Amino acid sequence: MTSITDRKKITYADYLKIDDNNRYEIFNGELCMVPAPSTNHQSVSRNLEFLIWNFVKQKGLGEVFYAPIDVVFDDEEVFQPDIVFIKSENQSIIGKNAIQGVPDLIVEIVSPSSAFYDTVEKKDIYRKYGVKEYWLVFPDEKVIEIFTLEKGGYIEFCKSKKKGTVKSNVLEGLEIDSKDVFE
Repeated sequence: MTSITDRKKITYADYLKIDDNNRYEIFNGELCMVPAPSTNHQSVSRNLEFLIWNFVKQKGLGEVFYAPIDVVFDDEEVFQPDIVFIKSENQSIIGKNAIQGVPDLIVEIVSPSSAFYDTVEKKDIYRKYGVKEYWLVFPDEKVIEIFTLEKGGYIEFCKSKKKGTVKSNVLEGLEIDSKDVFE
């Protein structure tokens, strides 16, 4: 007997039937297991999520979610980004169990094992579906890269390496000092 996780192609409906306590994403209709993040990854994620959430909450700008949360672009593209921001006017995409649509901002914290997946493959999918702002955070290198979607492609909006401040285009007025993320 073949289990759901042994199939080549999978839909979101199939994905919802998996009951094995592992973390998965669906990329191009194929099930991909996502390993648990390292403690450093978790620390960076917590710091960044806290900084973004405080800003969003104070300004009443929308909602912030953190992994694991399913973002369902379609039946064959389902991801669990590290941090997701959805503007107040786009709240209709927030379902009971998942985000059913395109968030305004996505943050991926890049591990050595996920570098190509996060920086190329996911970036292409997020561009394809129109995610307005995409952050890549590299904990080991202490780098934050922020890309904005312009004319169908991502361009680098700002970057910090080891020190300095980054700012968001989508969350106007948000400025984050790298030391508050990595230390």
